[in-house]
Amino acid sequence: MNKNFENQLMSLLDQYKDEIIEIRRYLHEHPELSFHEKNTSKFIKNYYKNLNCEVHDCGDGYGVIVDINSNKPGKKLAWRADFDALPITENNDLPFKSKYPGIMHACGHDGHTAYLLVLGKCLIQLQNQINGSIRLIFQPAEELSPGGAISMIKDGCLNNVDDIFGIHVMSTFPTGSVQFHFGATQTGRANFDLTITGKGGHAAMPNLSNDAIVAGSNFVNAVQTIVSRRIDPFHEASVTISSFDGASKAYNAIQGQVKMKGDVRIMNEDDRSLIRNNIKQILHGTDVMFGTKSDLNYDDNYPVLVNNPTLTQEAKEWITESEIPEITEIRDSGPITPSEDFAYYSEKVPACFYYVGCQPYDGSIHPHHSPKFLMNEDCLIICAKSAACIISHYFENE
Repeated sequence: MNKNFENQLMSLLDQYKDEIIEIRRYLHEHPELSFHEKNTSKFIKNYYKNLNCEVHDCGDGYGVIVDINSNKPGKKLAWRADFDALPITENNDLPFKSKYPGIMHACGHDGHTAYLLVLGKCLIQLQNQINGSIRLIFQPAEELSPGGAISMIKDGCLNNVDDIFGIHVMSTFPTGSVQFHFGATQTGRANFDLTITGKGGHAAMPNLSNDAIVAGSNFVNAVQTIVSRRIDPFHEASVTISSFDGASKAYNAIQGQVKMKGDVRIMNEDDRSLIRNNIKQILHGTDVMFGTKSDLNYDDNYPVLVNNPTLTQEAKEWITESEIPEITEIRDSGPITPSEDFAYYSEKVPACFYYVGCQPYDGSIHPHHSPKFLMNEDCLIICAKSAACIISHYFENE
């Protein structure tokens, strides 16, 4: 493979730029929630139906893998895009606004799928020039634990794969910016549901009750000491109580039960069990102190996403050397605090997950998972071309 392959690939992507945007807008209008992406999966399979590639269902959800084989020996490279939406009602005035109230592509997964669909079509046209093979992994259910990656991996999506890449668009980064980070890049995650039960009663007779709100409030305050007093100060971690439900319509009633939801983030896997065990210890102490009974459902899910330093450095150098005109800066993103189930792939094979800015040109920031999330669609050709550059160089010496 030589520079001619890369030039041909870039030229094809320029030809199909409008198609990428068209597909993204169609997917944006027709979002589907995690583990319910039946029509999106069908759309992906139909797109490749008459093209020279192998298409297979994968996993216990709606995952799809597309194999592009040159029938020449060489490495096998995987590239992943996710395609689920979120339970959010869109608050944007767009001609392609979500048609489904309460469901919205508020994280950019519609864009991820659109650029990879078209890039795959271009690669199929040039596959006889590839010394090796490419596997496109279209993954459902990134947003909701346990995530779609686990079942796809169990079903063999990484079999014989040497390396894997993925991209996430970022509304907090300017359009034209491509950003990488080395090593631990995105947080690992855990969630928990907690019920604390005491004894309800009359507010005028608190001695005859056992106030679950008081016990629960003590627990909320106590768990905030885990990060400040139990975690290495050089590690990043957070413990958040995201919901506290002890509501009552009466002013004079002591609540016998409260329900909570919690979120845990870590950047060092050694801290995972430490935080979980401390939450359980504090909860046991709360029950002893207040005479309550607690029921904890703790879900350790997405691991820390770790970028392979060598693969990431190569990708950064390849994109820099190619001087893609739409890219205005290439830099280190620093650690990214949200979690991402691409991390499961990075546990199995060398991986690189990088970021492409999609901020509107007016400088406004519409955060991911917001009902007003907006994507600058110029980011889509940057995703496709940066991926094409990496793929071209990856197979250069095969």
